[in-house]
Amino acid sequence: MQDQITKLLIVEDDEGLQRQLRWSFDGCDVAVAADRESALSELERFAPAVVTLDLGLPPDPGGTSEGFKALDDILSQAPDTKVIVVTGHNDRDNAVRAIGRGAYDFYEKPVDPDLLALAVMRAARLARLEQEHRMLASRGPQSPFAELITVSPEMLKVCRSVEKLAPTDVTTLILGESGTGKEVLVRILHGLSNRSNKRLVAINCAAIPENLLESELFGYEKGAFTGAVKTTRGKIETANRGILFLDEIGDLPMSLQAKLLRFLQERVIERIGGRKEIAVDVRVICATHQDLGRLIAEGRFREDLYYRVNEATLLAPPLRDRQGDAVVLARAFLARFAAQLKRPVKTFSPQALAIIEQHEWPGNVRELENRVKRAVVMAEGREITPEDLELEQVEVEEVPFGLREVRELAEKQAVKRALYHSDYNLSRTSELLGITRPTLYNMMKKFGIPY
Repeated sequence: MQDQITKLLIVEDDEGLQRQLRWSFDGCDVAVAADRESALSELERFAPAVVTLDLGLPPDPGGTSEGFKALDDILSQAPDTKVIVVTGHNDRDNAVRAIGRGAYDFYEKPVDPDLLALAVMRAARLARLEQEHRMLASRGPQSPFAELITVSPEMLKVCRSVEKLAPTDVTTLILGESGTGKEVLVRILHGLSNRSNKRLVAINCAAIPENLLESELFGYEKGAFTGAVKTTRGKIETANRGILFLDEIGDLPMSLQAKLLRFLQERVIERIGGRKEIAVDVRVICATHQDLGRLIAEGRFREDLYYRVNEATLLAPPLRDRQGDAVVLARAFLARFAAQLKRPVKTFSPQALAIIEQHEWPGNVRELENRVKRAVVMAEGREITPEDLELEQVEVEEVPFGLREVRELAEKQAVKRALYHSDYNLSRTSELLGITRPTLYNMMKKFGIPY
């Protein structure tokens, strides 16, 4: 038993049963608590891997209200602790309720020490394996792609492009809506590049006032302007031999675009107030959520600069176009925030998952992350509901999982799409679908499509 568990907390108000259980787990490091407050105190002091919890605790020894409060508090304070609730004989309703609220297992009185010991050993073994997994995960070397969570073909295609571009020094432009993960792609490019052991220097062109941005980018000499009390290197020079990330380059003022263009062409800079040219070896990556073509047409972005920063392009697709990613990301965010915030939340309700899957996510991954974080804080149980996510309640279309239903749904959508493309010309529609007209008639009748 000593090999299986280090620490066990017994929460029981019956002194006779306390002694019996102490004796049963003589080979373990055992602590005992008789009520909820002392149990929480021991939990903080003793940090047990497993807790046995009698639901009938004072001041409600004949009921279960205090026991359930203790269960919620224990899991809130130490979510990884395995709690085995001890219930009265034939009290399966409360046992099931306890499991639903996060208990690992339950055991009915009268207590059989040998059987309870087996349950404790099993819980301890699981707790130890989970702890080892967390330690290995924290120690192990991480792939540059570890930060990117995706299962969608759209994003996997972007990943393959990143792998091809990373070893080169090609100036790269990343396009995409706000919150799609453009900064993540930059970090992956840096991690896979031959400059990964050098600095990644980032500057947001939209976040710095125009009168300060030039000095931030190019640096300045001592005495170049009031307040320039010492020579200071700019971001470009600081990134020498590494990677420079110009975020929101679409907001770069026209007055600086010519100077940036010269740097990209000549790979030299001059500090403000200086006359010496300084050679800089740096790879440049740019990103923007704006339509640069429209900005060029409006005279707000130089066309020659566009072609300089656009030697290669990556498009970060919006979350609504990344099939399957919303649910996968939501689960990853849930696990992360539940651990960070020490909350007992473990899963989403089926209704919450359906809404996550079908929501448009105008704020993309950033919006999803913020929604899940708030839901983890606000959730009252172990499960996140649509109310916790505070998403507008819309009628969610049920997507089938059965292969026959999925196939029929795909066929119906293909027929309707071909009809739209052919302007309901049935001969053209059958050609587009690669089927005969009689087959098309049968399919339209089957799917209730008028003709």
